[in-house]
Amino acid sequence: MKYVVTGSLGHISKPLAEQLIKAGHEVLVASSKQDKVAQIEAMGAKGAIGSVEDVAFLTKTFTGVDAVYTMVPPKMDAADWKGYIQTIGKNFADAVRASGVKKVVNLSSVGAHMPVGCGPVSGLHHAENELNALDGVDVKHLRPAYFYYNLMSNIGMIKHMGIAGGNYGENATMVMTHPNDIAAAAAEEMNASSFSGKSVRYIASDERTTTDIAKVLGTAIGKPELPWVNFKNEDTHAGMIQAGLTEEVAKNYVEMGAAIASGEMSADYNNNKPALSPTKLEDFAKEFAVAFAHS
Repeated sequence: MKYVVTGSLGHISKPLAEQLIKAGHEVLVASSKQDKVAQIEAMGAKGAIGSVEDVAFLTKTFTGVDAVYTMVPPKMDAADWKGYIQTIGKNFADAVRASGVKKVVNLSSVGAHMPVGCGPVSGLHHAENELNALDGVDVKHLRPAYFYYNLMSNIGMIKHMGIAGGNYGENATMVMTHPNDIAAAAAEEMNASSFSGKSVRYIASDERTTTDIAKVLGTAIGKPELPWVNFKNEDTHAGMIQAGLTEEVAKNYVEMGAAIASGEMSADYNNNKPALSPTKLEDFAKEFAVAFAHS
């Protein structure tokens, strides 16, 4: 089989491509960076260099393949972040339609059932809808939980203030997942290619309270008494602006945190809980400790 993996050599796309290659498939990795070609080829894949903002590039790349893995890359300078995400979803849909691809595995997120009120994830809701409008194309939307790697944003706060925190609610239960577990699910879907119609698959690795998260991460870095502080939305927003994020990105992240706190972001997940994937918080804590030591 011949597959396209978008997302260059990112945390999900790289292990996904490696697993597809190991399974004997021909893999084309789409990247915006020419300097990634050597690494892509060293994996045993081929590189396609261009932008997901270019429908002609996507159409050419998708033509003649059996299935594609789509993901919207981060764009932290977008003037309308939700709108940008929907636009890339439409670009993928237009390219799939023009190229004749019949199978799509699309990276979305827990919370994508929310058309409004969930920050960038509401953009993914509309990107899902763009793909769902395709006739005669089978689409599997992967909706992973909160990425463990997002917890890396606490490193500076831990070092300078001695706390970790967020606006997720007092001692909130966080549903989290590791990119490797997402890649494994994506590889499973693409290898089997047995999905039909438009469907959703939730992916989660662990469910832990914020107090527990602080204890596990703190223990890994030699700070077992590390507290987790629940921030007000306005304080979270101010902290993000101070950290250099744009107003557009800060307000969307705050909105997503508020959706976690209200429980609305995880409402559909809670009604469709999957079996938990292998990578637990304690496993990620080892990666966190390495990043902390080198920051």
